[in-house]
Amino acid sequence: MADASFPVTHSDAEWRALLTPEQYDVMRGHGTERPGSCALNHEKRRGAFNCAACGQPLFRSGEKFESGTGWPSFFDPLPGALGSTVDRSYGMQRTEVHCSRCGSHLGHVFNDGPPPTGLRYCINGVALDFQPD
Repeated sequence: MADASFPVTHSDAEWRALLTPEQYDVMRGHGTERPGSCALNHEKRRGAFNCAACGQPLFRSGEKFESGTGWPSFFDPLPGALGSTVDRSYGMQRTEVHCSRCGSHLGHVFNDGPPPTGLRYCINGVALDFQPD
């Protein structure tokens, strides 16, 4: 993904100025927030979950579910909102998901979610902004 281009780009210094240190670590450094540390994990209102870096809508609240993992989980993203890459870190192979607009790392997708997709998008809460309806 290092050579991918995205509609929204910034220099490293600009990303550091736009994001909090924790957001920068997760979204630009591919880090992971501590499980259970984000209030958005418990968000129940109707609305949209947007990329915290560029504002692109990523998920609707109707696709959010309680996975018990400690991170906000969704079973279906908005069309065209996400891109993916293979993540081979930590001696395993996973599918990383990123914002299709700015390339920011959001989390990973797994094949153990609920119907109708069977997918679980496990997303770092600091990578999201919630916009209530």
